Amino acid sequence: MKNCPYCNVIIEDDYPYCPNCNKPLISNLRTVAYGSLRTGHGETEFLLPNLGEEDEDYYEEVIIKDEQIEHKIQEIDEILERKEILGDKIPGSLFLEKSSLYYKLRDLQNALKNLEIALKNFENEDDLFNIAICHNEIGLIQEDNGFFDQAIYHFNRSLEILKEVNDNQRTIKVLNNLGNIYYLIKDLEHSYEYYQEALELSKRENLIFEEVKTSSNLVEVLYILRDFDRVGRILSKNAEFFKKNDDIYGAITNEIKYGKLYFLKGEDFDLAFQHLKAANNLIESVKDTTTIYIRSTLEWECYLYLGKLYLRWGKLFEAENCLIKSLNAIRIFSINDNIYEGNVLESLAEMYSINENDDKAIEYYNLSLEIYYKYGDRKKCAEIKFIIGSIILNSKLDKFNSIKYFEDSLEIYEDLNYIKESADILIKLGDLYISKQMPDIALLNLERAKDYYKDLQDEKIFRLIDEKIKSLKNENDVFDY
Repeated sequence: MKNCPYCNVIIEDDYPYCPNCNKPLISNLRTVAYGSLRTGHGETEFLLPNLGEEDEDYYEEVIIKDEQIEHKIQEIDEILERKEILGDKIPGSLFLEKSSLYYKLRDLQNALKNLEIALKNFENEDDLFNIAICHNEIGLIQEDNGFFDQAIYHFNRSLEILKEVNDNQRTIKVLNNLGNIYYLIKDLEHSYEYYQEALELSKRENLIFEEVKTSSNLVEVLYILRDFDRVGRILSKNAEFFKKNDDIYGAITNEIKYGKLYFLKGEDFDLAFQHLKAANNLIESVKDTTTIYIRSTLEWECYLYLGKLYLRWGKLFEAENCLIKSLNAIRIFSINDNIYEGNVLESLAEMYSINENDDKAIEYYNLSLEIYYKYGDRKKCAEIKFIIGSIILNSKLDKFNSIKYFEDSLEIYEDLNYIKESADILIKLGDLYISKQMPDIALLNLERAKDYYKDLQDEKIFRLIDEKIKSLKNENDVFDY
């Protein structure tokens, strides 16, 4: 239970609005029980919902709880029906609450439908706060559905309203949502921009809790930018906050981020392991007081990087065990395919490749490819296709089958203007076609590779390719056109 910040009446933790004064509580910016815990890279992973006794065993008693939620939906439907018969005005807040209930059931279609009805009602009432809520909630559902353009549109509409009414705390939350989604689609420039704006606003308004949450999100972008010094400073500052506030969930995520930091720096893998094991031990210590859903949001990345470490050390059995645990954790909290599955599946594929199980490695690389393709990570798609082509080329499989993967990878790299990668693939294709006694096609690929290396001003490789072309022409009596 909590108090409404407007009228101070005691209300349920997951109420999207106050039933007494009808003021919005920005329900899923995001504090509604299960659907509210975003499972991204850290933005709310330590801002856990204050679960009531009714919700405590949600996944352990899912059938009972689903029946309770459906009963609540039925009660709202009865209220709506009575109001319609009596000709009473129907408040949008009922549809907002109903949407939240459908989200708990993972029924995104009905959740979205009720949000859109609520939005129309609030627009007719010119209720700016609830309009902002609806746009944010629609954005979160569209993000879950994979419609990222729609999600960004609705987050921006929510942001415009919240800035207009000078609601800085909620503005920070929506800025984080925008940072999160741009991070997902690998638009690091915009992701950094929104996180940085949220961070500066948090500091200006002295909102320490929001500052910690935002900086924790920003860390993920800084990993990719390899700004490890700033990551270290943020994690050190956040660790003090979690210790001071006795926040075990914050401590867990911070330990995981420390482990990830040392792994990515590649300088002290033993230290990375110590932090990840510390996080894992903390997760175990709270397993009897949290739901499986919350545990899974804490476990997935911890197990992922433990698996990566074991893989690096050649401990394949331990690596497989951790990576499968990571994958299972993601599938507990995910509604649809999750971008982080791609990372885990890719690591499993790498493990099977090291174990010389080429068929299984290719299977898992293809599964990761599907995830990366869905989320529009084209560079990663090109990398995976090249890896699959290389596995086929170096295996007992038909080497000619590798050509399709190399050519697909080449097409993406050229479209993205990755010249060096494109040139290297063209050389590989040239050699493949030579081995297949197809000199004309081999020459076309090698000539293109030579042009790329000329642009790269790599005289050494340029000359080597030129010599190979001359030799091939002489061997096959092929003349320049």
